[in-house]
Amino acid sequence: MKKNIALALALILTAACRAQQPAQAPATASQSDPMLQKLTTMTARYVPVDLTADLSTLPPNERQALAKLVEAAKVFDALFLRQVWEGNETMLLDLVHDTSDVGRARLHYFLINKGPWSRLDHNETFVAGAPPKPPQGNFYPAGATKEEVEAWLKTLSPAERTRATGFFTTIRRGPDGKLIAVSYSLEYQGELAHVASLVREAASLTQQPTLKAFLEKRADAFLSNDYYASDVAWMELDASLEPTIGPYEVYEDEWFNYKAAFEAFITVRDEVESNKLTRFGAELQDIENNLPIDPKFRNPRLGALAPIRVVNTVFSSGDANRGVQTAAFNLPNDERVVAEKGSKRVMLKNNQEAKFTMVLQPIAKVALTATDQANVAFDAFFTHILMHELMHGLGPHNITVGGRATTVRQEFKDTYSAMEEAKADISGLFALQFLVDKGQLEKKYEQTMYTTYLASMFRSIRFGINEAHGRGVAIQLNYFLDNGGVTVNADGTFAVNAARIKENVVNLTRDLMTMQAVGGYADAKQMIEKLAVVRPPVQVILDRLKDVPVDIEPRFVTADQLLASKP
Repeated sequence: MKKNIALALALILTAACRAQQPAQAPATASQSDPMLQKLTTMTARYVPVDLTADLSTLPPNERQALAKLVEAAKVFDALFLRQVWEGNETMLLDLVHDTSDVGRARLHYFLINKGPWSRLDHNETFVAGAPPKPPQGNFYPAGATKEEVEAWLKTLSPAERTRATGFFTTIRRGPDGKLIAVSYSLEYQGELAHVASLVREAASLTQQPTLKAFLEKRADAFLSNDYYASDVAWMELDASLEPTIGPYEVYEDEWFNYKAAFEAFITVRDEVESNKLTRFGAELQDIENNLPIDPKFRNPRLGALAPIRVVNTVFSSGDANRGVQTAAFNLPNDERVVAEKGSKRVMLKNNQEAKFTMVLQPIAKVALTATDQANVAFDAFFTHILMHELMHGLGPHNITVGGRATTVRQEFKDTYSAMEEAKADISGLFALQFLVDKGQLEKKYEQTMYTTYLASMFRSIRFGINEAHGRGVAIQLNYFLDNGGVTVNADGTFAVNAARIKENVVNLTRDLMTMQAVGGYADAKQMIEKLAVVRPPVQVILDRLKDVPVDIEPRFVTADQLLASKP
């Protein structure tokens, strides 16, 4: 039954997404209906962009495999809705029946946010009757409290606790009312069986050995709940198609950052750009060896694999397509795989190009001085995003606290995502400067990387400081303001202080990584409370950016064309 519901919802989502256009209500309607006007304004912060990818070099069988992967990915939109909130599916079915101007606008914004809460507005509710957004998502039992779950976890054996706090289990109540851990393969059995079937079909179509191996192992994982072998196969993937499909990021679990949400990035590799960046993988150990932390906290032997892929998005879904769009990612999150095999950095080039043109350049014209505006460059934007993803794999991960082996993720709990994003950002700047000083990057980056990142910080803060990336950036910007790396001019614009910014970057990198190395949850909590705020000078700029889009709303043109041409 659940499989049939999920398929029906996937079809509804597809039809609804195709039907939605940017909310362009008649002026008279907007003026006469405050709710329509508000929804139109909220939606306009996402500028529609046609995302395309060149498939001309793919043989017919690989195009067919790609189409099957897009079909599989579509199921994750419906599945992700349920993970966010148990009432999402029912609400979607209600919303599609309202064909009024307000109804269509509400449905459009619901589809962008994957729920009735505006992610750019501290999860403000915009659908009547919806409750406040549950910080625990739908990963824990209705009516349970965070304290109840924490107390239960303390009663478990080490093995049971590892499973209960793992990525791929929900927490439910058994027949006796006691808490139990339920594997994703059981919780989402119908949907995952269907996805596995489609992924196997894609595996049977491709002639690329590493792609076939990954798809077969990932199909097995959906049914067994053991993702290790398929994560390793994904690390070894070397093919023209670059699918990332499964449960990965933990942002929706705001209680503990334990539970992974389903997502898919169905992409094709940009071979030329990927080859240009492979040299960075060879620099990772040297960067690790020179991190500004106590040498005992450094990893003397990083995982052997550190592939870097530049790709173009064909289709994304689930957690990969809600609210602000992803520009790049670093996976897998399983510390075992990272320790043994390293991690892969995937750069979504067409996403980044759209963000730079439609969002970052207009922000720079408002937020920065004329001098700094001239030093905003796509190369610096692209390369810092790469370094951000690389740095997720460096620094402390597996740590020891009080003689107990643990991980940064486990110790930092609800603070983990924001602090990890801040660490990756700031240490990414450290790594760029390190490579410039080493002669591995052109000297021009010293002129562009700090100013480009300053403009990008305003881009990220506009995502909302309730969101991990925005919160992490607020920490950094306020640190720079407090320590002189960034200054505010009389006209309200911001500027990089070249005399202080490098020192700020080194010191904040040291502070964040040391905090992670010792499992300093209390210190992380304190830093967030002090620095993860929007101060008045920052708010002045944010107010001036009202007419600048916050992010892009992708239209998957190539995916639609691909499915329309299916035999």
